[in-house]
Amino acid sequence: MLANRRQFLGLSAAGAAAVVTSTPARAAKVKSNARIVILGAGAAGTAAANRLADRLDGAKITIVDARKQHLYQPGFTLIAAGLKPANYSVSGTGDWLPSDINWIEEAAAEIDPVAKKIVTTGGKTVDYDYLVVATGIKLDFEAIEGMSLDLIGKNGIGSVYAGPDYAAKTWAEMDRFTETGGVGLFTRPGTEMKCAGAPLKYTFLTDDYARKKGTRGKTEIIYAAHNKTLFGVPIVNEKVRMLYEDRGFNTVYDHVMKAIDPGRKIATFATPDGDKEIGFDFTNVIPPMRSPDVIRNSPLPWTDKWTDQGWVEVDQYTMRHRRFPEVFAVGDAAGVPKGKTAASVKWQVPVAVDQLVAQIEGRESSETYNGYTSCPLITQVGKAMLIEFDYKNNLTPSFPGIIAPLEELWISWLMKEIALKPTYNAMLRGRA
Repeated sequence: MLANRRQFLGLSAAGAAAVVTSTPARAAKVKSNARIVILGAGAAGTAAANRLADRLDGAKITIVDARKQHLYQPGFTLIAAGLKPANYSVSGTGDWLPSDINWIEEAAAEIDPVAKKIVTTGGKTVDYDYLVVATGIKLDFEAIEGMSLDLIGKNGIGSVYAGPDYAAKTWAEMDRFTETGGVGLFTRPGTEMKCAGAPLKYTFLTDDYARKKGTRGKTEIIYAAHNKTLFGVPIVNEKVRMLYEDRGFNTVYDHVMKAIDPGRKIATFATPDGDKEIGFDFTNVIPPMRSPDVIRNSPLPWTDKWTDQGWVEVDQYTMRHRRFPEVFAVGDAAGVPKGKTAASVKWQVPVAVDQLVAQIEGRESSETYNGYTSCPLITQVGKAMLIEFDYKNNLTPSFPGIIAPLEELWISWLMKEIALKPTYNAMLRGRA
């Protein structure tokens, strides 16, 4: 077993390095004077910028984002588990952008897809021929009555999603809680959300720490599911349900957090039977998630579904807007049935870029996105299930015969802890 582990570590490191350093052969650049605007310099926007810069010769590419820091969000769970420092997830936005594009360090304030222009918060008007929406997601903490960011790290309140520093504060609260025991309350919102496996991971991790510290016997773990399932893929839902039952979690269904009282340490949930209160000694608050206001206030969102959330109305296979063909959306803001993970971005962006370039060339692209989503579902420190699936809820393992997707494996843990970040960085550069 030791030899196997050492072998795999070597293979993982070598494979990750190869992904980062290798540059695949590229076709000749397409000459174009197209004006392309990318909204957002997160994972999706940065990857799109690099791929477009590699594919086009002469195009004017502008990226609009006020954020100076790029955040590696898959690392937040590791920070909140005490396994990585807060700066593990932080780099400079400009470190990843192509040198020959224009970066406007402001946010978008208005989008007019009819006039084909955007207006920035600083009042700049930017005209475009093609628009790539990659604004990410809005964490709507204000939608939970009584909740605010300054509560994180106090009175047993954590929030892994809020950012790397907040993830570190969440770890401090979870570490304290697993020393003393009490009631750990875990939830997810009723909206669509990024990485829907993260609430499950953190519940498992808290349980694992309590067991390692010998306090599990005086710890109650409650998971409040937003509907009647724990995970959207039926076979995965059943596996998680069995693991939750085996580990003694108390699962309640159809509970959506609507308010929190930090002084009394009570959370209020909307349920089909009316409001219900649950007390806690520690809780990981996950707010409702929506598209940013600039998207929701524009003509771009769906009008017949997700109307309270504002995801961009794109064709789920081409990532092109259904009403404005020169607009594309990738990443969290895209209104597709699945795919709010970094792994989804890895597969969405090449499709959107090829569709856009094909439109410039006057040809049809055959590239499509099948809904691929990946979730390294941590079940304890050192073990995880590598869950990969598509729009049809088919399991789509990348390593069939090597990594069984529904087994808790050390190898799957290494994929999360070691191999994922180099692959993510390569994706940002447009090389994976």
